[in-house]
Amino acid sequence: MGSLNMEKTCANPLAISLLVCLFFLGISFNMSLVFPFHTITSTIFSRFTSYVTMTNNQASNSYFVESKIKQLTSSPPNNPSIPRFAYLISGSKGDLEKLWRSLRSMYHPWNYYVVHLDLESNVQERLELASRLEKDAIFSQVGNVHMISKANMVTYRGPTMVANTLHACAILLEKHKDWDWFINLSASDYPLVTQDDLLSTFSDLKPDLNFIEHTSELGWKEAKRAMPLIMDPGLYKTTKSDIFWVTPKRAVPTAFKLFTGSAWMILSRAFVEYCIWGWDNLPRNLLLYYTNFVSSPEGYFQTVVCNAPEFSSTVINHDMHYISWDVPPKQHPHTLSLNDTAKMIASGAAFARKFKQDDPVLDNIDMELLNRGNGSFTPGGWCAGNPPCSKVGNPTKLRPGPGAQRLRRLIGRLVLSAKFSQNQCN
Repeated sequence: MGSLNMEKTCANPLAISLLVCLFFLGISFNMSLVFPFHTITSTIFSRFTSYVTMTNNQASNSYFVESKIKQLTSSPPNNPSIPRFAYLISGSKGDLEKLWRSLRSMYHPWNYYVVHLDLESNVQERLELASRLEKDAIFSQVGNVHMISKANMVTYRGPTMVANTLHACAILLEKHKDWDWFINLSASDYPLVTQDDLLSTFSDLKPDLNFIEHTSELGWKEAKRAMPLIMDPGLYKTTKSDIFWVTPKRAVPTAFKLFTGSAWMILSRAFVEYCIWGWDNLPRNLLLYYTNFVSSPEGYFQTVVCNAPEFSSTVINHDMHYISWDVPPKQHPHTLSLNDTAKMIASGAAFARKFKQDDPVLDNIDMELLNRGNGSFTPGGWCAGNPPCSKVGNPTKLRPGPGAQRLRRLIGRLVLSAKFSQNQCN
């Protein structure tokens, strides 16, 4: 009796399933009278293949980074004709006051800034810088000044300086999508023009231009810098020490052409993205090569830009600095003083280096070129409030002065010169 009940129980679902199948078969037959059978099947198949394609695309996007790179490197939103600059201002032990003065002299609410005191500076200096940034009313309101709180160890002649520059570039690319040029400076640099002068002048330039002093004529640098192998302790130590040499020496490379020049430059956003996102392997290969190169900050970006066909035609052979060197140049340039004022102004450059802290020449630049006093911001069209520049007015309102005229003449000679193309990456 129990087995009979079990057979009935099993039979009921089977009968129900058979009825459901017959029902759907009837519907299919009736629909075929209205729609051809191949239309129904093709519709079902097309929806299935669309689903598979969509799923595959989603899977591909999750496994391959190219799609994300395209999103990250998409053109920034259309801005007014005024460009934006993204600055790195870096310093070391004892540079707090110099860095703070440089930052305020170059500040403009339209730009972006990353500041960095390296690991050699003491904790109190870095905490003081962070405190000043937080307490400054303008910096807090605008929110365009960022501090690298986890300090990097930086050796001037080693690759750690290149790494620190790339770190700042990555921060600026991540935080802001609308800047046009990157400018790297040290706490020993100082402006010779106002930001209104600089913004006004660069408004007339193509945003793909890169201002990088460069030459392929290595001269004595081939034997003294390209062939020796060095190690930078800053890569693996928390205390600062100079680079040291190892053996054997290496030959000059044949896979790419070496270039050298100034460690200070103005780079287009497109070139910075090329170096950071790395869809081409050249920037990575050269970063590895320059890890063991003496004074790699004076060669890495020059060699990358001049060996990349899509960027070699964008290079202007100037670093927009006035620097006084020995002949032949030594490791560090002369320290500038009041005696250099006329030469600095005549150069037409946007910046000069290097300066001692609170040297009288800086006060002279503030008074004569920047119209800046008492540690305030450099006045510009953006300034509002009483006292001036205590509030942010219209950041796109520019009031260029004589500095813009000097800078335009310099850039005009560089860009419009008949020999412009001949001076690129040669």
